[in-house]
This record gives sequence, structure tokens and C-alpha cells, in this order.
Amino acid sequence: MYQPDYDLAASHWIERDRDSVHMETADLKEKIESFISAHNTCALATASRDYVRNTPIEYNFVKGCFYFFSEGGLKFKGLKENKNVGIAVFEPYGGFGQLKSLQVQGEAVMVEPFSDEYLMLMEHKKIPVEAMKKLPQAMNLIKVVPIAYDYLDSDLKKDGFGSRQHLEV
Repeated sequence: MYQPDYDLAASHWIERDRDSVHMETADLKEKIESFISAHNTCALATASRDYVRNTPIEYNFVKGCFYFFSEGGLKFKGLKENKNVGIAVFEPYGGFGQLKSLQVQGEAVMVEPFSDEYLMLMEHKKIPVEAMKKLPQAMNLIKVVPIAYDYLDSDLKKDGFGSRQHLEV
């Protein structure tokens, strides 16, 4: 019977990163933020004990955090028990030489409806306060504070860097 070596597979990029050429932190952060700004949709993964949900959703990246307005849904089942989330932003696959994506580990918090932070996001999205107040219930606002980024960009090799770059926040 086949016994996969999960630890070996999990350590693949960690091992490759040891010999990789890394970007300066400020340059990498700029690349990551540029990539985030060039997109507006991601996959938001939430999980609890035996339940995983991966939701395609629009995001806003403001003051270094991801924000998601949501009416509701099963993603909240995971968030109730586990504030650790994963975010994936990516370009369509075009072959090994054209890879470009971002994975984010983060911690989710719920923003109180109509708090200063909530109103800031409404203003950012140009949502009129009166329109939101007319809804049967206020939209949920999820804030994800990034903990770490894994940026993959095949074009980085042209500049002498490894195609995968890791940034702890």
C-alpha cells in the first residue's frame, strides 16, 4: 500500500528557498502590493475541524489588510471556530514560464457594522450609508490581517531572483 511522505512534500519549497536568491524586503513588498492592486478577486479559504470552504470573493486591500463584504454563507462556519484563513490571488495558468500568483496566510476578524473602520470601507467602496442601513441586516465585513505572503512570479528569474519569494509580515 502506498504511503506518501507528506513531510517531504510539505518541505519542498522550504528546501528550495534555502538556495534561492531572495529579493530585498522593501522591493518584494512593493511587488506584492502591486500584484494585489492589479486584482480584485481571490479565493478565501476558511476551515474548522472537519469542514473546509473555499469562496471566490471580491476583496479590497486597504492599509495593508484585505476586506470582504459578505451577506453571509458557509465561510462563516469555519470563521466561527478558526480565525486562520488562506487567500489565493492568481493569474490564469499559461504554462510553467508564465506563473504568477500570491498565497496569503492571515487572521480574520469581524468588523463591527457601522464602526469607524466599517464606515471607512464603505467610503472606500463608495457605498452610501443610507443604502446599507436600508438592508434587512447589515453586510458582514471580514478583515484579514496578513501574517505571511508567498509570491510566485516566473518573471523574477529574469532579474536573477528565485521565482518564489516568501515574506513574513
